[in-house]
Amino acid sequence: MKIFVTGGSGFVGGHLIEKLAGAGHDVRALARSAASAKAVKGYGATPVDGDLATLEAKHIADAEVIVHAAAWVKSWGKRSDFVEGNVEGTRRVLDAAKKAGAKRFIHISTEAMLFNGADLRDIDETFATPSKQRYLYSETKAEAERIALAANSPGFTVLALRPRLVWGPRDASVLPEVLEAVKKGAFAWLDRGEQDTSTCWVGNLASAVELALTRGEGAQAYFIADDGTRKMREFLTALAQTQGVTLPARSIPGGVARPLASLVEGTWSLFAPKSKPPMVAFSIHMLSRSVTVKTDKARRELGYVPAVSVEQGLAALSSARAQA
Repeated sequence: MKIFVTGGSGFVGGHLIEKLAGAGHDVRALARSAASAKAVKGYGATPVDGDLATLEAKHIADAEVIVHAAAWVKSWGKRSDFVEGNVEGTRRVLDAAKKAGAKRFIHISTEAMLFNGADLRDIDETFATPSKQRYLYSETKAEAERIALAANSPGFTVLALRPRLVWGPRDASVLPEVLEAVKKGAFAWLDRGEQDTSTCWVGNLASAVELALTRGEGAQAYFIADDGTRKMREFLTALAQTQGVTLPARSIPGGVARPLASLVEGTWSLFAPKSKPPMVAFSIHMLSRSVTVKTDKARRELGYVPAVSVEQGLAALSSARAQA
């Protein structure tokens, strides 16, 4: 099968390419720089020169399936960056895909599109998107998914996968940010890390994408996650230990951290808008809330079963460090 991938040089996109190319598919990936081209080629894809701002049907050529993994994945930034990277970028990929005659479009979404500051416990795909969003990332990813699923039509099947807390080799956000906070002496648990969380090993997400090449209903979204749920403290402690790091015991009440983060972010925006504040509301709010999702629909309609357990993933990370 001929597949075109966006975001292929990123954490998730790279693993998707490795999975699809390894299964024998002809994978091409959008590459906006020489470094990106080198990365996607190393993962097993043929690089296609271009970016989301310049993407046209000619870049996609005769690809049958589009996997749209590119996104502005930040906790902080300008509205224009979030809109351009998530909303307008998705709109352009959809337009180019339809003009190129692609038959299927797999949009990589996120459970964060539903997050509005409160716990999300055992939610499924019937959970409604908030009518008013508090965070730019959540708002623009929700709009991107809406636009994508609305483009579903006869001959052009569009579906969305919503992984929760993606982790694994080459992770560029979750584990690196935890380790950086520890290094700076700034790490602290929120409410002792007692929040419940679902997680998604990046290889399990890649397997779900492979299944979605031929399975799943158009205009539908699917949560993707590992088996079971864990306490945030249990998961992050084990994740840090794969790198030989012990997380400190210090804890801050979420009821104190959340309003403080909002105050710091708001003040920072007034006096230093071009730099990231020391506390970001979205990150603090998300980490201090329970977020668990159900994968029944993905299991039923995609045939999804997480092949790698959390324990196996942690062992793989530990082993990789030992061999490095």
